[in-house]
Amino acid sequence: MQEGTGINVSGLREVSWNTMIITKLETWRTRRGQEIFDEARQGRAPMNWDLVVLRLHTDEGVTGEATAIGVRSSLITQQYLHELIAPVILGRSVFDREAIYHELWSIDRHITFFPVYLPGPVDVALYDIAARAAGLPLCQYLGACRESLPVYASSLWLKTPEDYVAEAKSYAARGFKAYKIHPPGPSRLDMEVHQAVRDAMGPDYVLMSDPVAEYTLEEAIRVGRQLERLGFHWFEEPFRDFEIEKYRKLCAALDLAVAATETTRGGPWGVAQAIKFDAVDIVRADVSWKPGVTGTMKIAALAEAHGLQCELHTTTMGPMDIANLHVSCAIRNCEYYEMFVPDEVFRFPMRDPWPFDNQGNIHVPKRPGLGIDLDWDAIDDNCLEHKESSR
Repeated sequence: MQEGTGINVSGLREVSWNTMIITKLETWRTRRGQEIFDEARQGRAPMNWDLVVLRLHTDEGVTGEATAIGVRSSLITQQYLHELIAPVILGRSVFDREAIYHELWSIDRHITFFPVYLPGPVDVALYDIAARAAGLPLCQYLGACRESLPVYASSLWLKTPEDYVAEAKSYAARGFKAYKIHPPGPSRLDMEVHQAVRDAMGPDYVLMSDPVAEYTLEEAIRVGRQLERLGFHWFEEPFRDFEIEKYRKLCAALDLAVAATETTRGGPWGVAQAIKFDAVDIVRADVSWKPGVTGTMKIAALAEAHGLQCELHTTTMGPMDIANLHVSCAIRNCEYYEMFVPDEVFRFPMRDPWPFDNQGNIHVPKRPGLGIDLDWDAIDDNCLEHKESSR
């Protein structure tokens, strides 16, 4: 066997270590044209909901695609991709994903401090290429556990308890098996919303609450105990994720499962701290923020080793949410698929419809890679800037 080649197994060709080289990174800074957050969460800084479409090219002609959050400034996202990430991946093999993952963490520590939503999309695009080249859906490439998951509708911030009731009923009528409330605050109004939705949906419908809040510990315990009485499935993010001691005390005070680590920095290392200090009952991760398929699979394995569920958080972008779906179906310890609603708002720039059935399940696409097509007409129509970095 020549130096630089793989092991020559009988009946298989030798594969060079230097195969499927990344030759170009291409981006489209794209206007989504949606205003999603309310004024209280937007603050005084402008908050569009733009994104960056990413495509990686290889010397063998196989390409991979993903999207990156551009909320508030797609220009910043695009500049990070071209100035700091492109030099790391150009000229590298698609199969060097683990080495690339760790090199980007090293660069992050040495005065880069990537936004939490980077560099996950690049990792997703690398996996898309690898699975396409293998002729497999990403889920099977990772090692499939199942082909579908039940969906929960995940609300935006609505104004009144009646608004939440109407939305929960509408998605239950479509077959969705669960509904997660993002209540508007303050905590007393949140409790009114919880009571109204439980009364409307009956005792057996699966409900969760995620206030994305800055509750005091006392408020969180009061709300959590109400959710216990109402039979909610989990209580999510009543504090900032870095408030480990508050989470530890909340977990100790409640029998209800507490979900956290959605925005925790440090990927699996950050999540490990929450687990170690008994500050979480359900771990949160996703391919955009944790970062990529590589990071999310590590977190899922870490959670499984500690007997915890790893429930994936929506990325708010169709292609990345499909990547989430592939990962969710490649692990065992994920119970639901999160779908921000109204669901059509979050499909862009994916051309395919959401792969829901009428029983409230979502199914993994069967084509190689992510198994979806992007809507290039819509991307071009809304493109603010196209940019390339080449080897």
